Formats: sequence, C-alpha cells, structure tokens
Amino acid sequence: MTCFGLLLISASPIQSALHAAGPQAARIERLWWLMFWVAVAVFVLVIAVLSGALGRSRQKSTNTPPPLLDTSAADRMATRVIGAAVAITVAILFVLLVDSVVAGKNETQSLVSKNPVSIQVVGYQWWWEITYPNTDASQTLVTANEIHIPVGVPVVINTAARDVIHSFWVPNLNGKRDLIPGYSTAFWIQADKPGVYRGQCAEFCGIQHAKMAFYLVAESNEDFQKWVQQQLQSAPEPDTDQKRRGREVFLSSQCVMCHTIRGTIAGSRLGPDLTHIASRTSLGAGTLPNNIGNLAAWIADPQGIKPGCRMPPNELPAGDQQALLAYLESLQ
Repeated sequence: MTCFGLLLISASPIQSALHAAGPQAARIERLWWLMFWVAVAVFVLVIAVLSGALGRSRQKSTNTPPPLLDTSAADRMATRVIGAAVAITVAILFVLLVDSVVAGKNETQSLVSKNPVSIQVVGYQWWWEITYPNTDASQTLVTANEIHIPVGVPVVINTAARDVIHSFWVPNLNGKRDLIPGYSTAFWIQADKPGVYRGQCAEFCGIQHAKMAFYLVAESNEDFQKWVQQQLQSAPEPDTDQKRRGREVFLSSQCVMCHTIRGTIAGSRLGPDLTHIASRTSLGAGTLPNNIGNLAAWIADPQGIKPGCRMPPNELPAGDQQALLAYLESLQ
C-alpha cells in the first residue's frame, strides 16, 4: 500500500455531522445547533420551575393545609399561564419547522455548475462501486469504496442500488440519500475543506450493514487530476518472477470469475474492480486497513471477517498465496 494510504488511516477520517466541510452540511449543522439550544433552554426552564416548586413546598409546614386554587382569580391565572405556554410551544415548533424546510430546500438546490464532476455510486451488499463516467469509454474510471473529489467544486452524485435499499451518507458534506433498487437519484455535494471523510450506509441492508463504509477524499484539483490519470491506467506489467506467478494465480483461480483487472483477461463485474487495489485505504468497504497482512487474511477467509459477504474462501498453497499478494500489492 502507498504512503498516501497509510497517511489516510493514521489521520483518523472524520465522520461527524457537527464538523461541516461543505455548504449543505453547514446548513444541517446550523439547524442541529438551533434545535439543541432550544431543547437546552426548555430543559433549563422546566428544571428551574420544578426546583422552585420543590423549594417552596419544603418551606411550608406539613401541618398547614395547601392553599385553595379553585377561585376565579386562580382559574384566570392558570388559563393565562397555560395559554402562554401553548403559544410559545407552537411558535417554537413553527420556527423549527420553517427552518427545517428551508434548510432541506437549500440543501438540494443551492449548488449549480455548468461543468460539475459527475460520479455514479452503486450500492451492493456490502460494498460500493464508484464510477466516473465519460463520453469516451476509455476515460471512464471505475473503482470501489473510495471517492475522490476536488475541493471547492460542485459534484453530482448519481446513485442506484442493485439488491436492497441502501443509504449514502457522508455526514461532513450532506444528509442521507436512499438508494432504492430500480430507481436512480441525483444530488449535489461540495467539499470546502481538504480532508478524508468517512461515509457509511445509513439504511439497514443486511447482517454486514455496519461494515459497509467508504472514504471520501477531498483534495486540490491538481491532486485530483493526478489521481484520475493514475486510476485510468491499466494494471502495470509484473516486473519480477514472483509477481508474474501471482498474476497467473489470479487468472487461473476463481478470482477471475468476479473481479476486473484492466490490462488482463479478468473482466468480471460481480465484485470490486481490483486494477488499483493497492492504492486504496481499506479492504472490504472499510472493514480492514489495506495492508499485506489484512489482504492475506481477507483472501484466505473473507467469511471469517465479514460473514455473509459474497466472496468465497480461497485456499491456496503458501507459495501461490505469497505470489498473489506480491502481485496485488503492485497494483498501485
């Protein structure tokens, strides 16, 4: 794995709706804080009134009968207090409702660009296929579980699901978006701050729902373009006998039935594209950091790490396994 990948892991990617890194998330954060402080004010007021009532009750003698409150004046006072409380409650709820509607509307309509970055995200159990489409098929980029975007540029995310309902959520950049089989949706995101942000499926989609994450890397436009050009390249030719043997192991085993490695005969789309697997931050959609030890464990027994995933165990002789790992580690 590259030094860049190690840096991403050590940086502890952020996943928090209260650390907004884009305009839509900032509106959601502001709405959250408004609701929070309203709730705090109501809580403090209720506790203050309750404490005052308890304090007054302790000061009175237990032998003194409670005062009568069934007088006309007491009734009028109670009516005014209750009416004021109801009016204030309705006003607060109305303000929160209007602010929520406005924030939701601005969240979906605020960004616009004549030349946005367009990304297609397809959810599977339990991983994400990421495609950067292009009218020139040779310039279409396909990767998995990791999204790169340029900072300060509006990005259109087109979503779909191929099996069950999933939900795409990068808390630092936007709200949740459901991915429903048979339907395509689109929405905008924008990152104003460079960084690595963790995303998550936010709709229960099976036993490994919690292990269906991804990383979104917001970087300068120059770094983004470098990443795109690197990802468009076919897999490099093996430069050692061990790596050449590893490629043969890959192409002659069941791996070739599910995965693509561009530049080879492997072209299946059942599983993630592995052309540049060594450049990614994680394995198994955020399940494990991407290093050679975890890669070996994942290949040998993915069911022991992520039960129910569609990748079967791969029992390989030790020599073949080491050669395969050397080859996959070269796929930067």
